[in-house]
Amino acid sequence: MIEKSLADAVAFPGIPETTLIRAMRYTLLLPGKRLRPLLTLLACEACGGSVDDALPAACAVEMVHAFSLIHDDLPCMDDDDLRRGKATNHVVFGEAQALLAGDALLSFAFEVLSHDAGSKPAPQVQKNLSPEIALVCTRELAMATMSMIEGQSLDMEGFGGHPSPEQIEGMERQKTGALIVASLRMGGIVTGASEEQLAALSEYGWRLGLAFQILDDLLDVEGSEKETGKRVGKDVEKGKRTSPSIFGVEQSRKRIEQLIAQACDSMKPFEKCAGALISLAESMREKRR
Repeated sequence: MIEKSLADAVAFPGIPETTLIRAMRYTLLLPGKRLRPLLTLLACEACGGSVDDALPAACAVEMVHAFSLIHDDLPCMDDDDLRRGKATNHVVFGEAQALLAGDALLSFAFEVLSHDAGSKPAPQVQKNLSPEIALVCTRELAMATMSMIEGQSLDMEGFGGHPSPEQIEGMERQKTGALIVASLRMGGIVTGASEEQLAALSEYGWRLGLAFQILDDLLDVEGSEKETGKRVGKDVEKGKRTSPSIFGVEQSRKRIEQLIAQACDSMKPFEKCAGALISLAESMREKRR
């Protein structure tokens, strides 16, 4: 469902195919976990809603994620030439077109999210959100995007080379956790989740996001290019301060276990309805990409 919706979103029928459109499609449709849109649909389901209702939000959050990947890979940022086992966007299309493709995906995400509820459904999704819900979701996604960008900015600056453990965790919660929290909250919002449910989804989200980022940092240390689909050892090369470099590998693994257990525990308000979210969190231990 997610893959079809994303492909339909960037089909642009009747519009001549341009380099920009090809560059947008290239990164958005690369095979991936689709973690963020999946979380949106699972949160909607846990709150008793229909996943069809959450598809606009699911597509929008994946577009924002794809935008961030394109920009993160640029030479002025992380300077990566491999993503998900394929050449990165700027390697294929050039830096200028990659930059513009990221800009376009970010802009188009909000078109998908806020498509006029009174008109014919947007071609890329099965339903439109109501204007009221679209407004709340737009704010959630915009704030999360800004937080993600701020986290990346802090990561680039490096805290002057001597960050505290609290600063590292705070940065990683922004860089990775903010968009994951927004994914979950939007899934709840579209189905009228209670404040208690939204708070529980937020708690689950930031803990899952932090665990995800620490695992990603560990894979840069211990993983292989074949496993991860991207170049490894970059953080050490650039002298980046990450959880493994500050806490060590073993302590980082313990922190991951703690975060996963806490994320699962935060799902108690949903009782049996959050089984898929709990299973997803537990599967993070096997993350290799």
